[in-house]
Amino acid sequence: MTRVLDGITLWNGREERGAVRLGWAGDRIEEAASADDRHPGLAVIPGLIDTHVHLDTSVLDGAGAGDSWPLVTPDAEKAVHVVAHALRFASFGVTTMRDLAASPVQIAVGRAFDQGVVDGPRLLASGPVGMTAGHGDLFTPPRFANRPPVADSPDECRRLVRQWAREGATGIKIYTSGGILSMGDRVGWRNQTRAEIAATVDEAHALRMLVAAHAHTEEGIDIALEEGVDSLEHATGIVPRQFDALVASRIPVAPTLLINDLVARGGDGIRPDAAAKAREAIDGRDPAFLAAGRAGVRFVLGTDANGRFVRHGGQLDELRAMKTAFGWSDERTLVAGTSDAADALGLGDRLGLVEPGYAADFVVVRARPWRDLGELTAESIVAVVSRGRLLAGSLPD
Repeated sequence: MTRVLDGITLWNGREERGAVRLGWAGDRIEEAASADDRHPGLAVIPGLIDTHVHLDTSVLDGAGAGDSWPLVTPDAEKAVHVVAHALRFASFGVTTMRDLAASPVQIAVGRAFDQGVVDGPRLLASGPVGMTAGHGDLFTPPRFANRPPVADSPDECRRLVRQWAREGATGIKIYTSGGILSMGDRVGWRNQTRAEIAATVDEAHALRMLVAAHAHTEEGIDIALEEGVDSLEHATGIVPRQFDALVASRIPVAPTLLINDLVARGGDGIRPDAAAKAREAIDGRDPAFLAAGRAGVRFVLGTDANGRFVRHGGQLDELRAMKTAFGWSDERTLVAGTSDAADALGLGDRLGLVEPGYAADFVVVRARPWRDLGELTAESIVAVVSRGRLLAGSLPD
């Protein structure tokens, strides 16, 4: 059965289309033809796409990194929290999210959403391939015996990639620098050898899986680019000599602005060592990011949101921060959170645009956010539709 919103203003993910008759059947846009304006003040935009989230925390209080919750909570209970996180993020217009450093729990929840077991957003899951004592490993206290898998040779890296593929992961995450919230490492630490990273990237690409590289340092960015990754995460240590290579390759960069600023400020629930590492990581970031944005480096929406530091709906604030950080227009920034983010995930042929033949993921707003991102707030969201199904709010008559 085709459903219709007749005469509503459309921003399709690239440009304003004016009032259209928007029709969809199941998970497919069937029509977006010009029509008389019947819903003044309302508009449709594509669902937002967050390319970097973490849903492995308690939805009640955000307990996660550095806490015992992930270590002692059974997977069956974790899955309920992952579902709740995904639905709460979706209520703020995020219809696709990629969990970077997922476990079989997030993979299973994403599969349940895909199969229609539960109505929900699109949840992609990338399995981590990191080393013993690396950034990914040190979210678990050193003497805790039950740990997520690591890989300490090229062969182990290939094996772990294959295990994630068997599990149903849609991508792989690697680490080319240390990190901030991990316990006991340093941002500048090397994570894995070049041979291990090359083996991971080669194996992932052979299995048609995208590779996202956590990289906070100039050296980490160089390694990621030279080894052929598909995206950069954080990239706080970016320097001008890297701009040309990034622009030429169109490698997407998820800047995770808000979380790094928040952790750097310190305070409740943030370890002093993590705050110090964050301050080190973002030292010099702002002028470098502004220059990179103006040079054409391809930044896309990626928040590191986990319901604790960047809370549900934080994507709306992240977009506004991106506009300022990169010197962009409102519309250019919204492209980075919709159609370009979809393309960064390899899904640009079916997500990120509200056009016939694309998936039925869209948000009805009482705003014109492509003209003013300040209008894109929780209060301005009228309805959220993903896979053609209403996830939040109510559709106008």
